[in-house]
Amino acid sequence: MPTKLAVLDQSPIARGEDAASAVSHTMALAKRCDELGYHRYWVAEHHASESLASSSPEILITRLAAETERIRVGSGGVMLSHYSPFKVAENFRMLEVLYPGRIDLGVGRAPGSDGLTAAALAYGNPLGIEYYPAKVKDLVAFVSGGIPVTEAFHDLKATPKTATSPEVWMLGSSYDSAAYAARFGLAYSHAHFIAPQLAIEAMQQYRERFAPEHLAKPYASIGVFAIAVEDAERAEMFRRMREIQRIRRDRGQRGPAPTLEEAAAWQFTDDELEAMHKRRSRQIIGTADEVKAEIEQLMTQSGADEAVLLTITPAFADRIRSYELIAAAFGIG
Repeated sequence: MPTKLAVLDQSPIARGEDAASAVSHTMALAKRCDELGYHRYWVAEHHASESLASSSPEILITRLAAETERIRVGSGGVMLSHYSPFKVAENFRMLEVLYPGRIDLGVGRAPGSDGLTAAALAYGNPLGIEYYPAKVKDLVAFVSGGIPVTEAFHDLKATPKTATSPEVWMLGSSYDSAAYAARFGLAYSHAHFIAPQLAIEAMQQYRERFAPEHLAKPYASIGVFAIAVEDAERAEMFRRMREIQRIRRDRGQRGPAPTLEEAAAWQFTDDELEAMHKRRSRQIIGTADEVKAEIEQLMTQSGADEAVLLTITPAFADRIRSYELIAAAFGIG
């Protein structure tokens, strides 16, 4: 059975482009990945960002599901700590009415923003992060037609009524997120591209502690940053590009990814080059066969049922080509 591959798209804004271009690329990539045989297409939630255009996954999902035919479309994810579980449930039940059997609701607890933006998103909401587990339980109940854990809401049902329900996923990069997913019997997706050092242990803990509730048995995916190219020399340029971006971020410099021309011209110190090669565990960059082998190894080690691929390149053509090369290497579609 072919490996199930999914996409995480943050709608990156490339140098010299704007948010409209980024969203246009998202739509084009979703359609191409649908044709290629990818199983899911998730869009992220990031706020007050000049480099990422994905501030409202619910709206993007509506358009992407309309532009595609087969692929599941969803959030990777909705930052539930900011919002009312009831309202999120109604948004996704409406999406399920529009596109039955194709909607995923991935939820996370990271702010997806700075502190001031998080405060603006939660304007008037007095509940702190300590209420997050209860909000997750209420959300799952509202989405699936169950009984909310909050006693005052026991008789409340989210609308519209649907014959099917969105798939609910817990997203995370920590042991806490894995524990919540296991405790509530939810599917779990670990962000290896954020916390690679925790991935294997978090996924193992999730499976060992899983308590059947929303799902009868554990189901998990692992989110990896991956770029596939035709040759080793080009792969090295993409590694250099990623390292320059990290160096700039450490210096407090935000913005789009450097170009490959900048990567070729950048004068790295010996220490920076050594650090770049030590950090290769955070990302998978290489030829299609190399990328396939590393993803398969990581899935085996973590016990993941699916792999979710995040790819950001300076040029959109390289990004879409990477997904094509990986699809061909895995033989999906």
